[in-house]
Amino acid sequence: MRYRSLLLLVCLVATPASAGLFSDDEARQQIQQLEERVKSLEAGDKKNTQSMLDLMSQIDDLNLQIRQLRGQNEELAHGLQEAEKREKDFYVDLDSRLRRFETTPPIPDANAAATEDPEDPVTQNRAYEAAYKLYKEGSPARGAKAFQDFIQAYPHSVHVPNASYWLGTALLTLKDYEGALATFEDLIRVYPATPRAPDVMLRIAECQASLKKTDASKKTLKQIVAKYPGSAQAATAKKLLAAKK
Repeated sequence: MRYRSLLLLVCLVATPASAGLFSDDEARQQIQQLEERVKSLEAGDKKNTQSMLDLMSQIDDLNLQIRQLRGQNEELAHGLQEAEKREKDFYVDLDSRLRRFETTPPIPDANAAATEDPEDPVTQNRAYEAAYKLYKEGSPARGAKAFQDFIQAYPHSVHVPNASYWLGTALLTLKDYEGALATFEDLIRVYPATPRAPDVMLRIAECQASLKKTDASKKTLKQIVAKYPGSAQAATAKKLLAAKK
């Protein structure tokens, strides 16, 4: 509008001065051309203005998206913290539950046998399982004590051979070679048909070797090879004999 007003003013001023030079048609044609140029300039201004408005709108949209992304990031960070806290609480709770389950049941002793029926298989099973659990999850010393108490409380139990085997093994671990040797020798003497006989004899040979009873150890190893040929224990005995030569 500013350009149109200016050009029209120029035309009005210039018309009287040029009346002698242009006809009315020519003047009108000149005015029409000027008006078209003004319209073209105005259209260009409108186009530039619209471009600026579009650009500002795009900038506003981008700013909005940035704010939305920041909000989402804050929500994700908060959610991650909550998940980590829940995971930590879960493991703390799980650990406390496991600790309650790890509580070892009491091991029956001679006094307990007086208040329970020593011939009851259920009682014997429960006592043996408790002793074995204490041996596996406790220490060799506590395991040895547990099996000693079991054998004393239930001397006729079917679990006595196994209890004697684990008692000897615990004593061997404690380097009580004399006690372990006596336990294994009593076991093989009282229960010669025990399925653990080959292992028991290997333990006897180990105790004898630790006590510097070399000849006795060799003799025991040779008995293993002769009595249990083809067994894994016989193969081990052969290797130990070869190493002693």
